[in-house]
Amino acid sequence: MTGAKFVSGQSSVVSCKSHGPPTTDHGQTAHIHYHITADQICVLTFDRPGSTANIFDRATLSELNEHLDRIANGPRLSGLVLTSGKPSIFIAGADLRGLADWLKHPAQSVSDLHSFIELGQSVFNRLASLMIPTVAAIHGACLGGGFEVCLACDYRLASPDRTTKIGLPETQLGILPAWGGSTRLPRLIGLPKALEVILAGKTLAPRQALRRGMVDDLIPREHLLKAASHLVHQGKPHRSTHPFVNNRLVASAISIWLRRKLLVKTRGHYPAPLKALETATKGITRPLAESLAVEREALVELARTEACRNLVQVFFLQERAKKLSGDALARLQPAGKSPGHQPSSAEISRDHPVKRVAVVGAGVMGAGIAQWLSARQLPVILRDINVEQVAHGMANIACRYHEGLKHHIFTQLEVRQGLDRIYPAAREVPLAKVDLVIEAAVEKIAVKKEIFRRLDELSSPGAILATNTSALSITEIAGSTKKPARVIGLHFFNPVHRMQLVEVVLGRETDPAIAQRAVRFVQQLGKLPLLVKDSPGFLVNRILLPYLMEAGYLFEAGASVEDIDAAMLDFGMPMGPLRLIDEVGVDVAQHVAETLAAYFTDRMRTPRLLSAMLEAGLLGSKSGRGFYLHDGPKNSVRWNPETHRFRRADSASGLDREKLQRRMVLLMVNEAARCLEEQIIAGPADVDFGMIMGTGFAPFRGGPLRFSDSAGADKLVEEMSRLVAAGAPQFEPCGLLKNMAAEKGRFYEEGRGLSVKPDA
Repeated sequence: MTGAKFVSGQSSVVSCKSHGPPTTDHGQTAHIHYHITADQICVLTFDRPGSTANIFDRATLSELNEHLDRIANGPRLSGLVLTSGKPSIFIAGADLRGLADWLKHPAQSVSDLHSFIELGQSVFNRLASLMIPTVAAIHGACLGGGFEVCLACDYRLASPDRTTKIGLPETQLGILPAWGGSTRLPRLIGLPKALEVILAGKTLAPRQALRRGMVDDLIPREHLLKAASHLVHQGKPHRSTHPFVNNRLVASAISIWLRRKLLVKTRGHYPAPLKALETATKGITRPLAESLAVEREALVELARTEACRNLVQVFFLQERAKKLSGDALARLQPAGKSPGHQPSSAEISRDHPVKRVAVVGAGVMGAGIAQWLSARQLPVILRDINVEQVAHGMANIACRYHEGLKHHIFTQLEVRQGLDRIYPAAREVPLAKVDLVIEAAVEKIAVKKEIFRRLDELSSPGAILATNTSALSITEIAGSTKKPARVIGLHFFNPVHRMQLVEVVLGRETDPAIAQRAVRFVQQLGKLPLLVKDSPGFLVNRILLPYLMEAGYLFEAGASVEDIDAAMLDFGMPMGPLRLIDEVGVDVAQHVAETLAAYFTDRMRTPRLLSAMLEAGLLGSKSGRGFYLHDGPKNSVRWNPETHRFRRADSASGLDREKLQRRMVLLMVNEAARCLEEQIIAGPADVDFGMIMGTGFAPFRGGPLRFSDSAGADKLVEEMSRLVAAGAPQFEPCGLLKNMAAEKGRFYEEGRGLSVKPDA
């Protein structure tokens, strides 16, 4: 039932008139338009007024219920078609604002949540029980409750457009589909296929949904209603009940097998997939009403968990980033820069948008950025110093496109068009018509400064000059140009096609209007911007590197690779720190570590073993050897015994996994608090958002600062102080943490509830 929003409200009395859209008794335009075609098919068009999205709140559900009353009690109709009046959204799901309110006050709101679930189930049951054929004609995002209403229809048609996405993402929010999704999807496509979608919270492209049987056909948007009418005239469908997989014996076996796999994968931190497995496997052998009751109780139980509260918080932070505007910029001015004139939204829209881009550097990051831009309809110049480098970059881009083709993300035509938008260049080319240049060259300040000096001369005065550096000073790079105000950092994360976060880094002289254009550009790409002041390592790497370096020191001091990485997997990180160093590259990790260590000499230093590993040719996954041997099947690695010779002591050999974990986590919390203390980021929610989206910091924990609130700043500071006294000065708690510990303060004063307003 999950989606963009979820609100409790009073039912509307709807007056449906054939000569125009129905209106509420308050004179407002209704959410659903009612129309009867010449061949007596009722078309209900969801079109929420004043919004780009359709959602299910209590009023919309009540309105749909009244339309079903009219259909059931009125003149005989041939059939019913559900469609949307929005250009890119069918129905985004339930209104999550009500759930957010419930999470703040669960004791008072449990009955509201329960009744809201019951209302949705009741209305969708009425739809499913209509005697006439029903068809969902889907174009745009059809998620959570939006897809559950489609499951209550007899047929589902979808447009093949890129904007169409179909799925049940509820487990990503710590809940489960409870408006019939956990009940009807297994009955439609079989329990095993349904669990693939439900447990992972998958959102699928149209072709993927078709292959799984979630939709019956793909029809161009302009022909959806005609195709729906054709299905209506075919009558009710006769579908398989999947008796060989939808039975008690198979459900029990699947439950035992998948439960074991889920516990290994989630380490028990995420209750929603486990509860969804239990709900679906129980419900498949029960009558519909009993299965729906199981759904209801399961969702209410999950909504009480801390994991749900934190995952919903992350969702709202993602939504906030999609709408980030000048207000956020006003709260975060670069050091030494006065706010000046802040452009209004109208002024920004009048400013010329980014239509043409150049990427300088065809390596892993440059090629990844160029591919993402071209897939988003942007012409891209890909520039490097010679033909070989450019050709290698183009090969990587072609590989990424063909991987997408294999997984039905792109069509053959989209692959060809995407590649055609990229213009490889092994020598200087005119940049006068380019709106934005992204530099992604080698991480050497002298090289970058020379590139920007030349870009300043080649590009038009209004073009944005951006660097993808992960740690170097934006202000220093900008100093090599005559117009430092137009220089900004756009730090994409690797791999570009998977990582949503982009750090938008403001140099000392960066013009606010340039920053706003850069934010809009990131949003245009479907990425999530995070505004950060220029500071060594910015936000994510600044917090991540002390954690990685501590892992290196612990290994040098005798802790095993297995124990170090397992400790952080147990904490909830997606990958252990030593495995992450291998994936990033030992050379890259050392370079960033040395960059930060040069600035923060009091607490950061680079473990000697990184240099030793480089001398031995152990670069990580790129060389096949690092802390692990990467010579097995994909994603299969084993500890590299060669690294044993880099140990220098055995003082950490006796530390258990919990103590190893605490040391590494404490450094992340401390540096996160220090970033907030230095005001390089606007607030604690931004810190947590950046770490979750940029590093995968255990989402169910809500980020390092929310974790601090849960653990108690006073206890963390006490633990850090003990480590300092034992001879580990890098654990010296920052002033902000010390003050919070003394005052029993919290980063999120709201305490148990959500700290970011859903509408923010």
